[in-house]
Amino acid sequence: MRALGPAEQTTVRRGTNLPRMGDFNESVVLDAIRRAPDGVSRVELATATGLSAQTVSNICRRLLDRGLVRETGKKSGRAGKPRIVLQVDPGGRYAIGVHLDPAVVTYVVLDLLGQVVHRMRRPTPKVVDQEETLAEMGAAVTALIEESGIDRGRLLGLGIAVPGPIDVTSGSVVDPPQLDGWGTVPLRDHLTAATGLAVVMDKDVIAAAIAERWAGVAANSGNFLFFYLGTGSGMGIVVDDVVLRGSSGNAGEVGGLDANCTTRALVDEAIVRGVLGTDRTPEGPRDAESALRELAALADGGDATAVGIIDAWAQKVGLGVCAAATLVDSEMIVFGGPIWPHLADRFLAVITPIVAGSPFVEKMHETVVASTAVGDDVGAIGAACLVLDQALSAQPQSLLLA
Repeated sequence: MRALGPAEQTTVRRGTNLPRMGDFNESVVLDAIRRAPDGVSRVELATATGLSAQTVSNICRRLLDRGLVRETGKKSGRAGKPRIVLQVDPGGRYAIGVHLDPAVVTYVVLDLLGQVVHRMRRPTPKVVDQEETLAEMGAAVTALIEESGIDRGRLLGLGIAVPGPIDVTSGSVVDPPQLDGWGTVPLRDHLTAATGLAVVMDKDVIAAAIAERWAGVAANSGNFLFFYLGTGSGMGIVVDDVVLRGSSGNAGEVGGLDANCTTRALVDEAIVRGVLGTDRTPEGPRDAESALRELAALADGGDATAVGIIDAWAQKVGLGVCAAATLVDSEMIVFGGPIWPHLADRFLAVITPIVAGSPFVEKMHETVVASTAVGDDVGAIGAACLVLDQALSAQPQSLLLA
């Protein structure tokens, strides 16, 4: 019998070693409660989820027993006695997020509502000694837990967001740009061994999209783009409430959008055009980010060349996201990332009218352009949301037979 060629082999969904808290229906109910910030009754849950009243009642009892939700009062119904209101208990569980950026490593602890309980930042070493850097990251996670004062037994796990490309199977970072000396690093397994926690790893742009879906402006949208601006740029795509990762887990690279979609390229242009002095030539990602802040300040102050550089970049990005939004029929385009706060006003002023007037954006619905509601730590928050999402959200693949 001949072996099957790559095109003939059956595609099998990959699993995760991150433990889940319950079955599919339980996750559906918990997600419905989480999306109702003012609380929801069991009767309303049955209507919203399509589950029977008895099933909803049983699930709610389990969620209460596990400390994931709490009863917070009563509200009157149209008929009969007042109904008990359920809300997610923020302190029922926690997740840790780590964002490895070429400029800085950010660590956060999130509660179940995606709120930051504790955060910590440490500079990314300019010259990487893998063993030393990995040891520092493990020690930083331990310090984060101790400083936050949370009960370690309530931790669901640790998520890490990294620049692509990544090897999903081995949990490795694969020669990421602007992280000299990294090569191929089995980061997921190292942090598992160093912390004793279940670890899940993904690209930073994917994590950022999940953060926005879990706790940001796209919490009520199942179809949106997240454009990430950091040391580099990337785009997370969510369709029908599913984050698209691609065949190798590396969807979202936007190098084809424009070769200059990096902080360094923008700063280099500013130096060539005389807006910034040659003394601002970056030696590394942290220098580039500092120089970009200076360029943005010059633009805000009315420097015409600085304005032109940033606006030209915004126009290219605007045209690119319009094409992407049409391709997947997005209803929202969200921007965020470490350098977004420095560019937000100029970018929104340029991109919003491009999207509104674009012939590429379908007219069947409005396409909203928005800034992240998560903040410039969206990568680290997204990393923690990877844990919350995989452990608690309804995952269609969980319905597959083993």
